[in-house]
Amino acid sequence: MDSEDLHCAYKGSSGSGCDGKVVSGSTFCFWHCPDIDKSGMELTRRLEKRARTGRSMEGFLLKGANLENVNLVNHGGEPFRLIGADLNRANLHKAHLYQVSLLQCNLLKANLSGANLHFTDLSGCNLLGVNFKQARLDEVYWGDRLLQERLGYEQQRSHQDESAQSLFQEAEEVARNIRRNCESQGLFAIAGDFFYREMVIRRQRYPKWSYDRGLSLLVDLISGYGEKPRRVISFAAGLIVLFSFIYLLFGVQEGERLIQYSPDQSFLVNARNWFDTLYYSVVTFTTLGYGDITPVGMSRFFAALEAFTGSFSMALFVVVFVKKMSR
Repeated sequence: MDSEDLHCAYKGSSGSGCDGKVVSGSTFCFWHCPDIDKSGMELTRRLEKRARTGRSMEGFLLKGANLENVNLVNHGGEPFRLIGADLNRANLHKAHLYQVSLLQCNLLKANLSGANLHFTDLSGCNLLGVNFKQARLDEVYWGDRLLQERLGYEQQRSHQDESAQSLFQEAEEVARNIRRNCESQGLFAIAGDFFYREMVIRRQRYPKWSYDRGLSLLVDLISGYGEKPRRVISFAAGLIVLFSFIYLLFGVQEGERLIQYSPDQSFLVNARNWFDTLYYSVVTFTTLGYGDITPVGMSRFFAALEAFTGSFSMALFVVVFVKKMSR
């Protein structure tokens, strides 16, 4: 039986309280009382009624509650905010959560199968083991980083390596789960984003100065793990410019003319020579090899290196581009 004169002792993260009446034998209301086991308790209609009052629903303890088909869509009004709630193992099968803010909720192993999560805010949530099967996942706001990912970086900065590794493993599992569910629904753009997140998180699990971590970082920088074609273009352009300066330094030959930087030459002459080496770098990178300009001395080694790198980069771009366009 609710008390008629005492208010709930709950205080939210913002310092706001709860105006609910305390339950008998507790200092908390029904929604915030940790002593009430809500496992399997049918609370769908009761939660909908509370939401329609417009009162705060921050920090509700709904662990294991049955909220199947709950409708928290506020038509024509401000979206409902069920933030910081404990929904551990809660049944949210076919829940209507359009535009609802579930910011920082604990959704560990919650059942969100068939739920409408269109424009739902899931940033900062514990999404480990969540059942997203057939849930509407387009336009969900996931946050810049997954909860375990953010905590993992914090532990890493505090040199708590063992704890960080455990958190990164969980974060990778969460990213993989979301990716697979998006792939099954044909949401390949979102799936690609989470594949990239998954690979970045996996890199954090490698030893700091290991070969695997270095190689993973290189693949990220060059192609974004095959998800960012623009990085391949930027990498190629950067290499072309870099090699053009190398050729300018060591010199290339055009007929009888040596194209090379010299401090004794005017700025305009050196600038013209650089444009010539830039042209030579482009035709070498693309393996066109017109033959009008040829490398000399050390430039031969760098020309061979650029030709090899250029062939690899163009093949990589084709693979990444086709992968993205085929989606």
